Amino acid sequence: MKKVMTALLAASALVTLAACGGNSDDSSGDSGSSNEKVTLKFQSLAFQKTTVAATKKIVADWNAANPNIQVEYVQGSWDSVHDQLVTQFQGGTAPDIIHDESADITGFANQGYLADLSPYLSQETKDAVPQGVWDSVSSDGKVWAAPTLLQSYVVFGNSALLKQAGIATTGDSLSWDQLQADAKKLTAGGKFGLGWGLKSPTATVLNLGMNFDAQFFEGTGRDAKAKIGDPELEVPKRIHAMAYTDKSIEPTSLTQSGSDVLPGFFAGKYAMIAGGNYAAQQMVEQAPKGFQWEVLPPLKGSSSKQAANPQTLSVPAEGKHIKQSAQFIDYFMKAENLAAVGQGDWLIPTTQAARDAILKSTGGKNGWEQTLAGAGELTKAPFQSVENYPKWKDQIATPALQEYLANKTDLETLGKKLSDGWGQVNS
Repeated sequence: MKKVMTALLAASALVTLAACGGNSDDSSGDSGSSNEKVTLKFQSLAFQKTTVAATKKIVADWNAANPNIQVEYVQGSWDSVHDQLVTQFQGGTAPDIIHDESADITGFANQGYLADLSPYLSQETKDAVPQGVWDSVSSDGKVWAAPTLLQSYVVFGNSALLKQAGIATTGDSLSWDQLQADAKKLTAGGKFGLGWGLKSPTATVLNLGMNFDAQFFEGTGRDAKAKIGDPELEVPKRIHAMAYTDKSIEPTSLTQSGSDVLPGFFAGKYAMIAGGNYAAQQMVEQAPKGFQWEVLPPLKGSSSKQAANPQTLSVPAEGKHIKQSAQFIDYFMKAENLAAVGQGDWLIPTTQAARDAILKSTGGKNGWEQTLAGAGELTKAPFQSVENYPKWKDQIATPALQEYLANKTDLETLGKKLSDGWGQVNS
């Protein structure tokens, strides 16, 4: 998922949202008569054409069936959502329905900006999502968001080049050692085995760090302490070794975004790329005619675990229409709707019914079978319970990792910067 997060500001006065009407009593966060029309603002961060279309269809279908509760689609951006929400919460202009991600909403929830949705979501929705995923959006028995889609990090391969090199692409997992060996084998004649767009490396490192039981943090909220040791440094160490010892990662790719490396992949500049599984949608749209690609089995260290950092739908705590907003969220969580946005974004729906719908619709082609198979290894990560994680990510971890992956500092210095930096931003 693409997102840029910055510091949370201190909690401010109660938030009053600009939305009209209501159809329930004041105790449920609603006002007005049951016949009064309500218009809810839904700020969506969908950005791929297919997902935007699927999301707008969900809104249109809801509006057709619910004339007294109309939803207005508002386009947001992952690049600015955090700062925008800080401003909106302080100014009383937050949308009625907020699209974000688990790692970003922790601070907002801790500061009291988000409503507890547990009284409003249907039992069907609660039962459809695994408890491990609910844990990523819950605390103290309260649910701050509905988790919708999950991202995993995968390796994509140029089928022709892999076959030519005799590299197997089947199995339940792909070990990091095997990835390194394959990348080295595929590096020859001015071409590289692997391209990896790590312009924004923190999310990748923390998610894949779970392959090696990396924690990065102990504790929760503002009391969390940094934990940086060998497991936490294993992923950057391996990437660095491939880039500068084996010389099997194209070094320029480390300064590029995930999208930036696609042209080089299509041109055969590198035989494999690593990145978010959502890149598959861009491949379907942009790959040259006849180009064959595939998704390799999930990466594995001591395990194949990755962070379940789902996209989320939340409601402001001081919203006037909490009940109606939650009703729309409940509708959004239906299997056919999650399947539509998941397939459009090439992301993993949080419910098995929605995943089954995608598998049936796609037949598992274009990497869907491998992508969906990784859902069971996604679990809550420690950083998702840390209030100042967004601030640490932007101000400390990202520049420190960028410097290390540019070969401008050593591993020990990286570890010290990650650890000491937490004290700086969390003081």
